[in-house]
Amino acid sequence: MKHQLIRIVLPQLARRLQPQVQAYRDGELSDSQFARKFEGLLQHQYAWLAKRGVPQAQAAVAVHGAVLVLTSPALRAEAEELKVPLEVVEYRALRAAAADIAQNYGVSELRTFRQLATIVSQYGD
Repeated sequence: MKHQLIRIVLPQLARRLQPQVQAYRDGELSDSQFARKFEGLLQHQYAWLAKRGVPQAQAAVAVHGAVLVLTSPALRAEAEELKVPLEVVEYRALRAAAADIAQNYGVSELRTFRQLATIVSQYGD
């Protein structure tokens, strides 16, 4: 189910996010407008999963994992800017996402970290 879930969430999120990213790059959206639209997109994705009976913690892992995969170019750019290996920046992003999910859903941070790392390694660039 978990692998099926990311295979559903990732393309849906990518398809909905792409026009927003393009509008942001084209200067049609400010930072705050993009952040609001992005937050709305994530809330829509969570609601869509909830309607289909996906447990909240599983939905959070799938959505956070998809976001990490889709933001890999930004993580790569951050690593270059900081002059550190990409793995350092990815690790920090994975730890932050795992901590957020663990805190909000009462699940194991280590287990969540491993799930997210698996998603990033399988579906990332």
